[in-house]
Formats: sequence, structure tokens, C-alpha cells
Amino acid sequence: MKIGLGLYRRMLNEDHYRFAQQLGVSHVVVHLEDYFSADPKLVAEGRDNWGTSCAEDWTAETFHRLKADLATHDLELAAIENFAVAHWYDILLDGPDRDAQIEHLKSIVRAAGQAGVPCIGYNFSVTGVWGWVRGPFARGGAMSVGFDIDRIDRDAPIPEGMVWNMAYRDRLGPKSQRPVSSDEIWLRYARFLDELLPVAEEAGVVLAAHPDDPPVDSLRMTAKLINSHDAYRRAFELSASPANKAELCLGCLQEMADGDIYDTVAEFARQDRIGYIHFRNVRGKVPNYHEVFIDEGDIDMARMIAVLKDNGYDGVLIPDHTPELHCNAPWHAGKAFAIGYMKALLAR
Repeated sequence: MKIGLGLYRRMLNEDHYRFAQQLGVSHVVVHLEDYFSADPKLVAEGRDNWGTSCAEDWTAETFHRLKADLATHDLELAAIENFAVAHWYDILLDGPDRDAQIEHLKSIVRAAGQAGVPCIGYNFSVTGVWGWVRGPFARGGAMSVGFDIDRIDRDAPIPEGMVWNMAYRDRLGPKSQRPVSSDEIWLRYARFLDELLPVAEEAGVVLAAHPDDPPVDSLRMTAKLINSHDAYRRAFELSASPANKAELCLGCLQEMADGDIYDTVAEFARQDRIGYIHFRNVRGKVPNYHEVFIDEGDIDMARMIAVLKDNGYDGVLIPDHTPELHCNAPWHAGKAFAIGYMKALLAR
């Protein structure tokens, strides 16, 4: 197995490439969507959404340049994580520009294949990551995020112009997006896979599905998709394509109400259904959980490494979001702690 680091759009620079190299990771997962500042926080406080979608530069030339920049620091590109919301909001909403946006996603996947990008992660969700609260939930009062369904208005409507917690136009509202049922979201997803997976397979690119976060039945009057272990299995049953895999977030999988995480991970690893892994830990399950340090949650991470090894997984692990250490560089310190712990587990 290989250890990687996730970097956001505004962190694609010399300083952060050097930081990754000094940590001793071999791979980088890149977010080209612009949902955080250069100093990312787990929750953008005081804002109604995570920002305005950035649809620029998703070309083979960009991917080639990104790979070349990483290579100068002995780093490899493991995946692009998330399409820009501006690229596919009407695919998620089944809106009037859906067909044009599918064709554009196909061009992005082909460009990724031309540049040798092995994987694109995505989260097929209208609400996106929504409902978190920020607080001192990790060891020593470290700032992290949690979910408590009793502390939010779970039926708060989504304003027009927003999807996946991102604005795709300058002005939101005044109307709201219409509700979406479970049957509707699954039909939209099946159509998405039917049209995009053949292109991905031909291009040599894996499409890796992230589970819902939070993995509840619905939020904001919109049904969730991959919100259980069996829902992941259903997603794989929609297509036997080798390009149809999981962006397997261990935290989300553990947060789900049912299922044994060790059995499920072993199953997916044996079936070669894992694109890459978000290696993070949580305490609790829906409807109430907290994200915590990698060594203090409900998942036995040493056991998880053994499960992955025993079932033939040799791909990339990244720490994903981590609690913030109390220092002048909370994001960097949190990542450094998680990666050090991961390296020690792999060396056992």
C-alpha cells in the first residue's frame, strides 16, 4: 500500500509539494474544485455554502502540467477528487443542461486518460457534505467536526443555484430546489454510470464513488444515495465495469447505522472495487458522531490495515480531513500526525 496526501486547488504550489515530500508520502490526491481557501478549515464558518464552483482548467494540458509539477518532488498523482459542481449540477438535478454536461464530463475523463490520471473520485449527491458542526470533539479539545441531527433543521430547503453545498451561479434563490426521492436519485445515478463508465473504461480511468456524508436517509428534502453498506453493493451491481469502484471513506462507512466495517472492506478489497481510501476515524454513528484523531476512534486502524493486506489491497491511503492541532499550522500538523501514524502501521 501507498500513502498519499490530499491537496486543495489553492495548495497546488511549491510549499505544499515540499510539505508532502517531507512527510514521505508517495502520492497526492488533488481537488481542483475551489471550495476552500489556501488555509483550509474543516467547516467554513459564517458562510451559507462552501463557495462558488470553479470550472476552469480541466484539460489534458492541466493534468499533464500537474503531474509534471508533482514529479519534480518525487510525487505521483493518485486521483482527481470531485468534479466541479459547475460541470455537473444538472446531472445531479436532472435539469435542462444535463446532456451537455454529460458530454463535458466525458471530455474531462478522456483528457484525464490522455494525461495518465488513474482515477477520478466523485460524490453523487445533491446536498453534498452538509449538517456538520465544528467543535472541540477530538482528544485534548482539538477542533474537529461532528453531526447531530437534533441540532440542525434537516429539512432546510436548498436554494436554487446551489448543489453539493456549492453555488454554481452568482445569485442564489429566491426559489428552492425541488425535493428528490430515493427512486429519483438512483435513476439519475444509474443513467450517469451507463453513460460515463464506458468512456472511463476506454480511457483507462477509474471512477470512484464516495459514500454520503452524513450517511442518513435524507437531508434538505433530498434522498441520499450511498448511505449504507448495502447501498454501496447496489452501486457496484449497477455495472460490472472495472472502472466502477469506491472512493472508500472509512469514516463514512463506520458512521453508517448497519454493517460490519471489517467484513465490508475485506469484501470490496477482494473484489478489487476500491479506487483509493480515505483513512480516517470517528466516534459514534448516525444520527450522532464526531470525527476524531486516527488513533482514538471506533475503528481499530491496525486491524483495518491487516484486513486490507490480507485481501490484496495495494492502492493509496490518504488521511482526508483530520482534527486540527492547537498550533500555528493546525491543518498541516493534523495531517503530519495522521500520516506518521499510518506509516507506522504499514511498517509493522
